[in-house]
Formats: sequence, C-alpha cells, structure tokens
Amino acid sequence: MKRASMFITIAFVAGVGIGFFARSTVLRNLPRRDTHAADLAAIEKLHKADVDATMMQDLSALTTLWSDDAINLGFPGSPVVGIKAMKEAYEKFQAEHPDFKVLKYANDVRDVQILDCWAIEVGYSEATFKMSAKDNPVVVPRTLGMRVLKKQSDGSWKFAVVGLK
Repeated sequence: MKRASMFITIAFVAGVGIGFFARSTVLRNLPRRDTHAADLAAIEKLHKADVDATMMQDLSALTTLWSDDAINLGFPGSPVVGIKAMKEAYEKFQAEHPDFKVLKYANDVRDVQILDCWAIEVGYSEATFKMSAKDNPVVVPRTLGMRVLKKQSDGSWKFAVVGLK
C-alpha cells in the first residue's frame, strides 16, 4: 500500500511539474503586445484631439470625441446623453454664442486606470474664453474632474462620461 501511494504522489507531482513548465513555455513563446502602452498612447491622442477641437470650436471634431452613448455633465441644465444630443447641444451653443472663442484650454491628467475597454482618469482642467469679441475674458480656474473613456473597436478611445466638480 505504501508503494502505491508513493507512486501516485510522484506521478502527481511530476504531472503538475510537467504541466507548469509546458504552460509557461507556451506562454513565453506567444507574441506579446504591450496593450497598456498602446492604450495610453491612444488615450493621449484623444486628449490632443480634445484640446485641438476645443480651441478651434470645431463642432464636427468635438462631436467625434464622444462615444455613441456618452454622457456630458458639462452643459448647463440636464446632462446631455447620446451622440445626437451632444451634436445638438454644441450646435445650439454655437448658434446662441457665435463669437465664442476659447483662449486657453488645458488638462492635467493625474491618474488613468484602465480595465479592459474602460478607462477612468482624474485630473484638472482650466480654461480661458470670451463669450463675444466685446466681452472680457472669463477665466475658469483649475477644476477637478473625472472622465470615463470607452475603447472603440478600432483601438481608439472616446469620452463616455465627463463631469467636473
């Protein structure tokens, strides 16, 4: 009986060892992609597009920054939900303020946490703008905010939820 249990124990340990080494060899030989670095680069591309579109007040470019089911808490009143509503809100704002000009817009993202196809970033925004050519510039001080990003099927990222404190 002792001999049989010793044989079973050795066979079990050998099987576990062979399985472990075989698995680690297969995983080691798989091509690896640094998806985290690629995601961070794509998120940085979104940040640049956000600043460019905001500075130019390009409605088409501003709208394409958002996922189809996005929520923007930055407009006065109720949250703007969905890409169609986002486009309408931008168009309405531009119609009401045709001379609106952004003089400065900057984001200081302090932390980005990525999980699968979602990212949460926390940081500060600040801006300076003029509602019309005759108005004095309005300075929006450094404001804490959080943005939720959604990864698109092509690997790019878009805003899903944006809110400022």
